[in-house]
Amino acid sequence: MRVALGADHAGFELKDHLLTWLATRGVAGLDCGVHGPESVDYPDQAAAVAALVSAGEADFGILVCGSGVGMAIAANKLPGVRAAHCHELFVARLARAHNDANVLTLGARVVGRGLAEALVEAFLDTPYEAGRHARRIEKIGALERPAGRD
Repeated sequence: MRVALGADHAGFELKDHLLTWLATRGVAGLDCGVHGPESVDYPDQAAAVAALVSAGEADFGILVCGSGVGMAIAANKLPGVRAAHCHELFVARLARAHNDANVLTLGARVVGRGLAEALVEAFLDTPYEAGRHARRIEKIGALERPAGRD
């Protein structure tokens, strides 16, 4: 499993922690930055991670900013990306099981390291159920295509 991780200045410490934590679980982390507290624009890191997921170069993405919301909004602009902002385990599991989410966004000012680890674990370990949800995921994909093109 390849997981791309990115963060802005508010989330880089939690991102770095998660990279190390994932490595202890045998998960390859692709670090898309940033690496310090200097102010950056979160859409840049969101785009870097989402592009890897969109292209199939990463199986999943994890994005961390102050709240997690901006990262989700930006990441969801790329085709095939279904980013879910989660700060609760039930929602992280449902995002995968029902929505086939492939990018998890976290708020470093909202969750601590322990909860972040639990959210990532729930997200990565929960399989997509497909079934009745598949038609809905296809409809989401259809929204990304221009009208009249399939």
